[in-house]
Amino acid sequence: MSSRQEPSFRNVPFHLMLTLASLTIIIAGMRAAESLIIPILLSLFIAVICASPVHWLHRRGLNSYAAVLITLLILGGLLALFGTLLGNSFTMFMDGWPEMQKELQGHYLTLLEWLANQGLSISPQELSKMLDGSGDQSWMADFLSGLGLVLSQSLVILLLVNFMLFETLDFRQKVARALTNPGPSLERVTEFSYNLKRYMAVKTVISLITGVLVTVSCWILDVQFALLWGALAFILNYIPNIGSAIAAVPPVLLTLALPDGGVVKALMLSGAYLVINFILGNLIEPRVMGRTMGLSTLVAFLSLVVWGWILGPVGMLLSVPLTMTLKIALDSHPETRWIAKMLGPSERRRRRQRKTQKALDELEEELE
Repeated sequence: MSSRQEPSFRNVPFHLMLTLASLTIIIAGMRAAESLIIPILLSLFIAVICASPVHWLHRRGLNSYAAVLITLLILGGLLALFGTLLGNSFTMFMDGWPEMQKELQGHYLTLLEWLANQGLSISPQELSKMLDGSGDQSWMADFLSGLGLVLSQSLVILLLVNFMLFETLDFRQKVARALTNPGPSLERVTEFSYNLKRYMAVKTVISLITGVLVTVSCWILDVQFALLWGALAFILNYIPNIGSAIAAVPPVLLTLALPDGGVVKALMLSGAYLVINFILGNLIEPRVMGRTMGLSTLVAFLSLVVWGWILGPVGMLLSVPLTMTLKIALDSHPETRWIAKMLGPSERRRRRQRKTQKALDELEEELE
C-alpha cells in the first residue's frame, strides 16, 4: 500500500462513524418533530399529485387561482364523500360494538378454558385490556385519538397544499433563476414527480379496485359492515407487503366469532381476501407498476419498518415514496450513487421491468 493511499484508508472508520452519528441525530430529530413533519410530508405528496390537474387547467386558459380552487374543490368533494361513507359505517360499527365485545369475550374465555384443559395456561390480563373498552390504554381509545389527530391537522394540511400548488406553477422558473446550471436539478425533480405521480396513481387505482372487490365479497357472503371493511382494505393497501394482510384480520376474526358467522363463512371470506390480494398484488400491480418503484422487495419491506418506526402509521403509508425520494437524492451524487444502485432491483428484475415498460409505452402510443 502506498503512502498516499494509507491516510485515505485510515480515514474510512472516521468518516463511517461521522456518517452514522449524523444519521442518528437526523433520525432522532425526525422522531422528536413527528407532529411537525407528518403534515408537511402529507401536504407535499398531495401537492405533487394535484400538480398535474392544476397545470392542465392552467394550460387551458384558467388563471392560477381558479385552477387551484377547482382542483382543491374536486379533491375535497371526493374526500368528503369518502369520509361520510366511512363515518356512517364506523358509527354503525361502534353502535354494535358492545354486543360484539360480549361475543368476543365469550369466545376468549372458551379458548382459555380449552387451553387450560390441554395443560397450557396463559395470563389473560393483557388480552383482557384489549377487549376492555373502559381501559385508558384500550386499542379503541388509541385509534380514536389518532383519528382525531388526523382530523385536527386536516386544515393545516389543506392550507399547505394550497400554498404548495401555487408554488408549483412557477417552480421551474425559480430554479432556473437560482442555479447556474439548473438542468440536472430540474431533471431530478421531474423524475421524482413523474415516479411519485405514477406510483400513487397506480396504487390508488389498485387500492380502489381492492376495496370494491372486498366490499362486494362481504355483501355476497352477508358479512356485517361490508363498506367499512372495503374502506379499510382501500386504506391499508397503501402499506406495502403487509397492509392487505392486516386489513383481512378484523373482518375474518369477527365473522368467526359472531353468531351469524362461523368457521365456513370465515374461511370463505379468507379465501376471497387471498384471491383478491394475490391477483391484484402479485400479478397485476407489479406489471402495471413497471419500473416506477425502482426498489428491491427487501428494501421496500425494510423501508416499511424503518419509516413506520420513525413516523408511525403515516410513515408506513408513505414508506415507498419516501424511499424513492431518498434513492433519487443518492443517485444524484457520484459518491453515493452506489447506494442508490444497491437500493434498486436486481438486473433480472430490471430487464423484466424494461420489457413491461416498453410494452406499456407501445400500448399508449397505439391508443393515442
